[in-house]
Amino acid sequence: MDTDALRQELARLRQEHRDLDVAVEALAATSNHDVLQLQRLKKKKLMIKDRISSLEDQLFPDIIA
Repeated sequence: MDTDALRQELARLRQEHRDLDVAVEALAATSNHDVLQLQRLKKKKLMIKDRISSLEDQLFPDIIA
């Protein structure tokens, strides 16, 4: 995968992560929220965060001086 494709995927995942964050907050704010649905959204959000970290490591490797 080339750098541009990685950057596009990273931007898409960051947007999806933000969208899920809003959805989690909105669902949690309702008085009778579905706990299972909330757990699923949080799990998906965590998986996306892990993928974002992986892509960032590929794009911006740590340089040990």
